[in-house]
Amino acid sequence: MKQLRTPSITVYLKELRESFRDRRVLLNALLLGPLIGPVMFLVILRLAVAHEVEQAEKSLPLVVIGSEHAPALISILKQADVEILPPVDNPEVAIRTQQRDLILRIPADYPEDWRAGRPAQVEIFYDSSRRETMSQVQRLRNALNGYSQLQSSMRIIARGISPAVLHPIAIADRDQATPQSRGAMMFAMLPYFLVLTAFMGGMFLAIDATAGERERHSLEPLFINPVSTASVLLGKLAAICTFSLISVIIGLTAFAIAGYYLPADMQTTVVLDARFALLALPLMLPLVLLIAIVQTLVTAYSKNFREAQTWLGLLQLIPMIPSILLTILPFKPQLWAFAVPLLGQQLAFTRLLRGESVTLLQSSLCTSATLLTVVGLFYIVRRIYASERLAISP
Repeated sequence: MKQLRTPSITVYLKELRESFRDRRVLLNALLLGPLIGPVMFLVILRLAVAHEVEQAEKSLPLVVIGSEHAPALISILKQADVEILPPVDNPEVAIRTQQRDLILRIPADYPEDWRAGRPAQVEIFYDSSRRETMSQVQRLRNALNGYSQLQSSMRIIARGISPAVLHPIAIADRDQATPQSRGAMMFAMLPYFLVLTAFMGGMFLAIDATAGERERHSLEPLFINPVSTASVLLGKLAAICTFSLISVIIGLTAFAIAGYYLPADMQTTVVLDARFALLALPLMLPLVLLIAIVQTLVTAYSKNFREAQTWLGLLQLIPMIPSILLTILPFKPQLWAFAVPLLGQQLAFTRLLRGESVTLLQSSLCTSATLLTVVGLFYIVRRIYASERLAISP
């Protein structure tokens, strides 16, 4: 055991020494990889909150066609801080060509229906594919619904009937969501950035340790030494994991610091602090091993540095799949899902962000399933390292 471990440490120290001399490795492991996620989250959230505040505080610009048919309604809209703009000839074209964001049309038969006590229809023109206008649509709907309910109650009272007759069932909402669980919905992509941090931290070292050395013809002399291929592989994997783990630690620390710079209303709704970092780190350790062995497997099949860089660039998109699926698909977490590498960690991180605990069984499934995958991939990579295909440079 000691004879196998000593060459592994020698290879490990060799890889570390060469990597610390490579600015490209240091830039990705200590700067770009760990900081890109926290910086992007902080900037995006601040911009989003600033936009929402700006939209809520400024007047709502509204093009109104047929305003002369409903002067009382127009008066109510003005009281709701709606800026009435002149009408346009063709509302459909104006919306489709984005000349206007929101248009309200009041038909000519509106006064007749109103006086007859019939529902008086109004039309709202908007483009639901433009997300920036949906908050304006909601503001207009709220104003119209408020005016409609007020007039409905007044009509009922005028007939000597209590307005409560219109509501035979009183619905009381009992939302059990905590502020943390609601805030966590905005951080659905955060686990992907954590995985990406680990991926970028060891990527260039993984490329250089196999494909790079093959290209420089320095891998053959290494295998000529009386050292087992397992020792060489363990040493290289340990070096990749070291840089990847350093990147993850810096990234988690940056996320914890970024949590204190979130908008004030989010600091009480999102659990993004030192406690989250300490709980997330053990869950990331098996992923660091998995990412390192996968990167080594891909680079072992690559003929040169450029090819390995291309394949790993595509490979880093795969961890995005669980984040996207959990964002767009309704998925109730089952116990078996924690045994799926990447998906299990995604679910565990989501629970932590929601302020919930991860049970011992759930974390054990995440860890054991990932480690079993690592063992299986290690066996495959070891066979590749023992083959002449890897030892002989192309």
